[in-house]
This record gives sequence, structure tokens and C-alpha cells, in this order.
Amino acid sequence: MSEQTTAPRRRLRFPFAAQVLAGLVLGLVLGVVAIQIGPVGEEEAPNWLAVTLQTVGSTFVALLRTIVPPLIVLAVISSIANLRNVANAARLAWKTLLWFAVTALISVAIAIVLGLTVRPGLNSAVDASTAAEPSTHGSWLAFIESLVPANFLGLAASTSAADDGSLSTSLSFNALQLIVIAVALGIAAVKVGKAAEPFINFTASTLEVVLKALWWVIRLAPIGTVGLLGNAVYSYGWTTIGALGQFAVTIYLGLALVVFVVYPVIARLNGLSPVKYFTGVWPAVQLGFVSRSSMGTLPVTQRVAEQNFGVPRHYSAFAVPFGATTKMDGCAAIYPAISAIFVAQFFGVDLAITDYLLIVFVSVIGSAATAGTTGATVMLTLTLSTVGLPLEGVGLLLAVDPILDMGRTATNVAGQALVPAIVAKREGILDPVRYHAPRGTTGFVPLDEPGTATAEEAAAAAEDGAGPDGAREEELASAGSGSRG
Repeated sequence: MSEQTTAPRRRLRFPFAAQVLAGLVLGLVLGVVAIQIGPVGEEEAPNWLAVTLQTVGSTFVALLRTIVPPLIVLAVISSIANLRNVANAARLAWKTLLWFAVTALISVAIAIVLGLTVRPGLNSAVDASTAAEPSTHGSWLAFIESLVPANFLGLAASTSAADDGSLSTSLSFNALQLIVIAVALGIAAVKVGKAAEPFINFTASTLEVVLKALWWVIRLAPIGTVGLLGNAVYSYGWTTIGALGQFAVTIYLGLALVVFVVYPVIARLNGLSPVKYFTGVWPAVQLGFVSRSSMGTLPVTQRVAEQNFGVPRHYSAFAVPFGATTKMDGCAAIYPAISAIFVAQFFGVDLAITDYLLIVFVSVIGSAATAGTTGATVMLTLTLSTVGLPLEGVGLLLAVDPILDMGRTATNVAGQALVPAIVAKREGILDPVRYHAPRGTTGFVPLDEPGTATAEEAAAAAEDGAGPDGAREEELASAGSGSRG
């Protein structure tokens, strides 16, 4: 009896990027279907499909929010500790901050020009009755006070009364206070020296575990996308979106100019290929778009910086987590600047040159304020209060905020990955072979690409934009924590 050998069947692959795109399309379709079904009952309650979409989307966001507090503390402590053995650590840190400020300055300048050119506040159909001051808002005094931790965990409790008279208490974390606590612990660990090695090792190990758990949540992004986008379409509908259509288009135009013009030009001026930048950063951008969380996208952004761009881990482990909490060109520059001009135009307030300079100042200096909340409401109210505009204008814009937040976060993430690559390139520590290597089907450079490059390899990579042939492809899930390069 002759033996027959059969070739192993190759498993069909459905790339993660394609899964997210499919989720976007399906969410849009289901949102339209939910609108067609319409409300049910005399109280016009949401129909079963709308409730399902809302539940799916909110569950995905809740999972991300749950894991963010420990992620902030562990990532910041580890990022500071990772610089303890780097000779030029202070130089890298200051250059990172400088490039954060430079890109923020360019972004807010673009936003001001767009706001004055398009004039969205004079060409909107939004109802003035929707103007309402938000329940939470930012101010410089509140920002400074929030830097002082109320307790070791940055924990806050609030009690609310239900309709039946019962009281319920909910706990929340102040992300800005968590950052302050983590920075203090990280610096203290570095100063202690050898005695702190067990603490630093424990923090690094725990961070890997948290990143692994976060990676499982990230794998649910395609499903979460269906719920988030579908619920947004149903909740706000075409009428609400249309009333603020010009404002939304202006915001997205500003975001597009930053991502597709400013970032590529900066990359080119620093000797980096814009095409390789786009193909390399895409996995993080698409996840940021659907998750609306820079911290939730952190493991993918760090993996992009290390595995696709060739940024050394000892630097990326500092720059990427730091950028995820403070580098916000979308939320802290484009959005608040255009929104402030919108509010001024809507209420007929003339802004002087000093007002525009204040908007620039807030965008460049105050971006850390966005770390305390989801979205950019605090940054917007901080800008409005600084310029002296009515805070009631925030209520005009909240209807389309979730839709805008997707683009804002994607822009944030794109900048958070670019700046470490620029600084690494200027400092001569970037691996050009890995930066120019072809990306695999998962969107990442395979792990068996070279980690260091000779002068000859670097010249060849810069010339033809390709790394060695024959590199094996890897599965997206094989990244584990998502931060290993």
C-alpha cells in the first residue's frame, strides 16, 4: 500500500486591518438600518438593533477604560526607568519635548487659518438652544490643582441620587494625577539605584502582563467598531450631523492636512521616506480611529515605532508612553482652535491678535490637560475660558464629538509614532534597514529582519527602500504584548 503525502493546508488569513475596515462598513450599514427601523413605543425608546449597537460599543470602550489606569502608571514608571542606563537620556527627553511643541505649533497655526477661512460658525444650521455649559470644564487653576494627587491611587469618588431616592457611589481615576504619581515613582526608582532593581523589574514584568491583556481587548476592535460607528449613526443621524457639517468638515480637513502634509514633510526634511512612514504607522492609526484612545492604542504604537520604524526600545519605551499622555495634535491643537473660532463666530465675538496668541499658547503648553478625560472637552473649555469665550458654546458641538474624536485620536497616534522616529534619526540611533524594510501582510516588519544595520546596508536601504528578501510573515496576534520589537 503506497503512502500518499499531502501538503498541509494553508490557513486563510483575514488581516486585522481588513477586519477593522469591514467593521466600519458593517457599523455604517447597521446604523442606517437602525434609523430605518426607528424608535419603538409611545416613549420612542431605541429599537433592539440600536440597543445592541450601543451595548457592543460601550462594552468595548469600558474594557479599554478599565485597563488604562494601571497601564498609565506602569508605562510611565518603566519609560523613565528605561532611560537610567542611557548616556544621553536628558538630551533625548528634551528633544522629544521640543518636537512635540514644534508639531503642536504647526497644527494650531493650520487650525486658525482654516477657522478664519472657512468660517464654520457663520455657516452652520445648529440651533442656539442647544448651547449649554458642560458639567465638567477645564481652567488653569483646576489644571494646576489636578497635578496634586488627592491620594496615592489618584482615585476620586462621586455620589449621585437615583429617582427612587437611593444613593450610588462611583469611583474614577484622574489620569493626570496618575501620571504625576508615576513620574515621581520612576524618578525615585532611578535615584535609589541598585536597591530599586527588584521594583523596576517587577514593574516591567507587570507591564508586560497588562499589555498582554490589553492586546486581547484590542483584538475585539473590529466588533467594537461595529457598535461604536453604528450607534453614532443612529444617535446623531444625518440631520444633526448636517447642521454641524461644515464644522466637522473643517476639523477633518485640518486633521488631514496635519497627517497627510505636515507629518510627511517633516519626515522628508529629516531624511525619512513619507511612504514608509504611512505604511508603517497605519496599524496604529486605524486602531486609534476606532478605539478613540491613545493609551488604548499604546502597545500598537510602540510596536510600530520599534518594529516598523527601527526606534531602539530603550528610547521608544520612554517616548511613546510619554507621547500617549501629552502628544495631542488632534485633541489639543486642531480641535480646540477651530472650535474656539466657531464659538466666537457663532456668538459674534471679535477675536484680537492677542486672543489667537492665547489659543496658540494653550495648544502648545496645555495639552497635558487632555490626559484627565476621554476626548477633548477639558482642553476645549480650557481654551474658551482662557480666551474669555462663553463656555455654553461647548453644548453646540457635543452632538458630533464622538465622530470627530475618531479623527482626532488617529491624528494623535500618528504624531506619537513620528516624533520618536525623527528624534532617533537625528541622534543617529534609528535602524534605517528596518525603517525601509517591506511590511508584512499584518502591517508590521517581520521579526527576523535585522536589528542593526551596517553603513553599506543603510545606504542600500535608503537607495532602494527594501530590506533583505525572504523574511517570513507573522501573525498579528503573535506580538503578544504588542510592544516587543
